[in-house]
Order: sequence, then C-alpha cells, then structure tokens
Amino acid sequence: MAIVGLGIDLTDVHRIRRILQGSRGRRFEKRVFSCRERAYCGMRLDPAECYGARFAAKEAFAKALGAPPGLGWHEVEVVREKGGPTLCVTGKAATILVERGVKRTHLSLSHDGDMAAAVVVLED
Repeated sequence: MAIVGLGIDLTDVHRIRRILQGSRGRRFEKRVFSCRERAYCGMRLDPAECYGARFAAKEAFAKALGAPPGLGWHEVEVVREKGGPTLCVTGKAATILVERGVKRTHLSLSHDGDMAAAVVVLED
C-alpha cells in the first residue's frame, strides 16, 4: 500500500475555548461538529481540548486531500469506539476518497498544554 495523502494541523485550544464560551459558541459547535462529537466532547473534563483535537483532525483531513473546495464540516467525523480515534467520512469527502482509491484512513490526535494536534494519513 502507498500513502496517497498526508495532513497535519495544530489548533490553539485557548482559541476554541474562547469561541465556545462566547455568544456564538453553540452555533459554532453545531456548524462544525456532529451530534456524536458534541456528545463525546460534552462529557469530557475539558470540552475545549476535545473540540480542539477534532477541529485539528478535520483540518488535517482536508489537507491530506489537498483542500478540495466544498467539503462540509459534518462530512468528516471523529469517532471513538474501541481503541483509538477514527474518521467516519461521508458525502463529497467520501466520494473523493473513492475516486482517489483510498482504502484506509489513519488518525492520530495529541494534546499538550493549550495545543491540540492531528495527523491524517490516507492509504490506497
């Protein structure tokens, strides 16, 4: 198998926290994150850290694809089932994966202080 896409993103958790605590926080949550993501992050001790990592994952995924126009935030969802986090991809994003022959996606999330990072690798 070969790597057909690689993306990385770093997100300032403090910035996400300010957005969430502001007057448009709920709107931001609903616009960017799925119901499952909101439920998961809402249960965490520090929701901003959790949201920050997921925001970074969505950005890293877009970069791995070459940032094609028209991707929707809800088309890329970070899910946690058994084991580590994985990506659930739907809509236009899923169509692009199929067109490019992507068979596997890999996701790694990390947090340190007020920074959250994500790396996405796409394999054919």
